[in-house]
Amino acid sequence: MAVGIRIKLAGITQEQFDHAHDHINPDRTLPKGLLFHASGPIDGGRGIIDFWESRADFDAFSPRIAEGMAAAGIEPQGPPDIKEFPVHEMIGA
Repeated sequence: MAVGIRIKLAGITQEQFDHAHDHINPDRTLPKGLLFHASGPIDGGRGIIDFWESRADFDAFSPRIAEGMAAAGIEPQGPPDIKEFPVHEMIGA
């Protein structure tokens, strides 16, 4: 079942996010199981909304996020705030 994942990263700037993304997914293609990715500024950091084919696909990709942030020299201000929700309907762009 598809899942939505909402992530809040406190204290992360646009520049830091872009630098980390260069390490996490340099060619900007969808990794296995990722259906949609969007990010933008939120109060005090960055917000991310992802839609994955399954939670297992997100969990398999998650180590790349931590590795990419470390490679970019980013030390998060605490753990990311991650919320999961079941996807009932998704309409593409």
